[in-house]
Amino acid sequence: MPKYMLIMRGTDETVAAYEQMDFQKIVADMGRFNQEMIQAGVLVAGEGLEDAADSVVVDYSSETPVVTDGPYGETKELFSGFWILEVASKEEAVEWARRAPLAGPGSKAEIRKVTEMDQFPQDDEYIQKERDWRESTGQL
Repeated sequence: MPKYMLIMRGTDETVAAYEQMDFQKIVADMGRFNQEMIQAGVLVAGEGLEDAADSVVVDYSSETPVVTDGPYGETKELFSGFWILEVASKEEAVEWARRAPLAGPGSKAEIRKVTEMDQFPQDDEYIQKERDWRESTGQL
């Protein structure tokens, strides 16, 4: 069954709005949503991310990668967390995303299909090594 990543995105306005909300309510709402996905058997993984101001950006635009602190200078949207769901279709992933307890100005969820191992050349040495590792760790 295919996997989809639901990427939580927001803006500086979204972050400011969440700071005004009751943190316990946010945790409870997220917890209920996560529990629904667990009970439905679709949740593979999900995590929130720390403040983007504490991040590091590695820019590969030049021959030698350049490392800078914090998000890009002008951020219009920030990646704030994710869920990985194993569902039958993109439409099912969309239905779960519609139910996510995300609110406020600029809150969005981007949905992207996760590339599967079988989509890569199976005769490649490194693909085979990764497949062996995934099998040995119970991921396949």
